[in-house]
Amino acid sequence: MATCAMGLALPAAAESDYGSFPGVTVEAKLIGGQQYEALYGRIAEWEAATGASVEIISKKSHFEIDKEIKSDMAAGTTNWCVGSNHSSFAAQYEGLYVDLNDYVPADTIAEFVSGNIGASTVGGELLMLPRAQFDVSVLYYLKSNYEDAEKAAAFKAEYGYDLAVPETWDQVKDQAIFFADPPNFYGTQYAGKDEAIVGRFYEMVVAEGGNYLDEDKRPIFNSDAGQRALQWFVDLYEAKAVPAGTTSYVWDDLGQGFASGTVALNLDWPGWAGFFNDPESSKAAGNVGVAIQPMGSVTRTGWSGHHGFSVTNDCETKEAAASLVMFLTGEESQTAESAGGSLPTRTAVWAANIEAAKNGTDAFRAEALAAFAAGAEYAFAVPPIPEWGESTNIVFPELQAAILGDKTVKEALDDAAEGVDELMRESGYY
Repeated sequence: MATCAMGLALPAAAESDYGSFPGVTVEAKLIGGQQYEALYGRIAEWEAATGASVEIISKKSHFEIDKEIKSDMAAGTTNWCVGSNHSSFAAQYEGLYVDLNDYVPADTIAEFVSGNIGASTVGGELLMLPRAQFDVSVLYYLKSNYEDAEKAAAFKAEYGYDLAVPETWDQVKDQAIFFADPPNFYGTQYAGKDEAIVGRFYEMVVAEGGNYLDEDKRPIFNSDAGQRALQWFVDLYEAKAVPAGTTSYVWDDLGQGFASGTVALNLDWPGWAGFFNDPESSKAAGNVGVAIQPMGSVTRTGWSGHHGFSVTNDCETKEAAASLVMFLTGEESQTAESAGGSLPTRTAVWAANIEAAKNGTDAFRAEALAAFAAGAEYAFAVPPIPEWGESTNIVFPELQAAILGDKTVKEALDDAAEGVDELMRESGYY
């Protein structure tokens, strides 16, 4: 491997030896947000160990980082070194990132969950190392709503079945409408723009028995399954069971919303678990339950992916950059990051976390880990095509149009499918 010549071919047992790079500055563009930034506090340890320094030249949401990186690619200004990446986005950055197989020892790569390494590999090249942010969403809920006898009786009288933590998305809709008391309290919420709303729609389509594209990469999300999926979002908005501003929400808005204690049910990612149950950050703390994601008419939702870090081809100090990436995804870093509730991508850390939950006294941590382990059984990725992100830019305004009542569900999906069909034709799929 190339690392042998660079002095970076480290045995797994010497993971803490990340090399020596005195005077080197590694420029990085990293994802920001509550659930991601605690890890960056460890960078000072890498700097002290290697003699190098890290300059974070950009820190934004992944949607904004994605736009910035694509702008850099168009302008030819990609001589920064480390970039946040995601399995849903990796295929889009053709030619930008190095094959980390040339910089990371094979025994280190083998320590990661094989499925995560597979999803990080595009065209045979390992384009990123996964961090402890494997994503599949489960249901967070306020427990007190299920401990109120008056609410239970009123719900059964109105809907004809017992009030319990929802098992299906139809039950989520019923309960969200029942619990809602706008503008003070909402039954649920959902991401309403960018790839976020398209991903949520996509997983609901799958849960209804449909799909986003067929085997020939033709859009098929305007099927009956797709119409049922989008109608779910529309019904909640029309009933005022979600905040009026939901079509402008992405992940941090949703996390802060549930932590405010004013949302009953919240489909969300693992990295928020610790935040939601921390009394320093969340009014919902002590009142949070976690359950496997609900069923559609066919299966459970399960849109998934994972975050990671990549090294650019134009980086002048690739060895130092690769060392930083190995540090940020190493066993100690994953142990620290997953302590906040996120899911690791290293086999040993998964095993250690499960064992600690079994033997520990943190009942919430054990409940959350069990829910996410069960939820991961239903995980599925976005279509592995470079055009995924571009397609979502076509689809999300149409989803918004239906939610806001500017188009019917069928009109919106037909228009979105027409746009994606044109994209796929232009890309040469058929």
